[in-house]
Parts: sequence; C-alpha cells; structure tokens
Amino acid sequence: MIIGDINSPGAVASLSPEIDQAIEWIKLHYKDEFHPGEIELLPGRITVKCEEVAMTPREKKMIECHRKYIDIHVPLTEVEIIGWSVVGNLKNLLEPYDEEKDIEFYGDKAQVHIPVYPGQFAIFFPEDGHAPNIGVGNHRKYCVKILID
Repeated sequence: MIIGDINSPGAVASLSPEIDQAIEWIKLHYKDEFHPGEIELLPGRITVKCEEVAMTPREKKMIECHRKYIDIHVPLTEVEIIGWSVVGNLKNLLEPYDEEKDIEFYGDKAQVHIPVYPGQFAIFFPEDGHAPNIGVGNHRKYCVKILID
C-alpha cells in the first residue's frame, strides 16, 4: 500500500508505466466535472471507475482482495477511511474468490485504518487487503483498476 499526493507523486509514478499513466490522468482530471461511469484509459489494462458511493461504518466493512488488479483510490469530495490488512494474515473468508470479478471478501478486522483526503491517492497491490469507503454519507471518488501481468 502506498499513500501519496496527486500533485507530488514522487517516485510512485516510476513503479510502472501504467501507474505513471494513471497518476498523470488523475492529475489532469481531478477537478473535472464529475460524471459517474467508467473510462478506459488503456483498453483491457487501465480503467477509471467514477463512483458515487455510500460510505459504511467501520464495523460493517468487509476486507476485499484482488489478484489481477492494482487499485488506486482517489477521494474527490470527502475524506475516505480505508482499512488495510496483509492478505496473508486474513483467516475469515466470507466470499470465495470470483475470478470474473477478481474479488474475494474477508470478515477479519482491518489491522489499520487510514484516512485518505481529497487530493491524495492510495494504491493497493494484490498483497493488500483493503476495506474502502468507510465513513458517513456519500462521496465521489475515482477507483483506477490496473491489470498486472
């Protein structure tokens, strides 16, 4: 997991060309008028989900894990709390891996909870279990999905 600022991503962009492309897109479009839906930045490799999401209390969140994708979460309007745990430490499988959706869910409590503010991003790799959208009310965000090889 990596937390960063969209205006000064530092060495994060050098992790891969796809992460660099995603961060550059976020920087350019962060303040654009919001339209829910999906944008294909690189068909089959990078997708931006423009989401308006109801936040959920911490105690009701499941930890999600992905095997094929890196997630970059970018809150646009509100602070988003995201729970985090190492996938290898998770024990309470609630929903087995769905290969088509690339997701599985665990009922374990997150090891830490991280606030991610508008103007920041959080990158989650396949070894990072995460519980996004913790809070009260609704918020808008980008969730960038990057296919890994």
